[in-house]
Amino acid sequence: MYPVKRIEIVATSAEMAKIIKVLDKAEVPGYSVIENVTGKGHWGTVSDELNLGSSKLGNFYLICFCSQEQLDFVAAAIKPIFKKYGGVCYISDALKVN
Repeated sequence: MYPVKRIEIVATSAEMAKIIKVLDKAEVPGYSVIENVTGKGHWGTVSDELNLGSSKLGNFYLICFCSQEQLDFVAAAIKPIFKKYGGVCYISDALKVN
């Protein structure tokens, strides 16, 4: 086992490509995305009823694991995206089992 950083992101689907581009630039080895995520946050409730057939109006959830160096790049690069468009990112420590 060895330590890694866990990144969890919830943001609008319209910004998903921008965030994934950041992960690719940081050479994060992989990620998983769940689209059309519903829930409640600072901006109120997000419901799949608001989706109306357009995936760009909903939210997505992304999870990935990376090194501290990759995390530093990702955190700095996504901060302006969140300031402009909203979204939240949580970071925690994890262990990878090989």
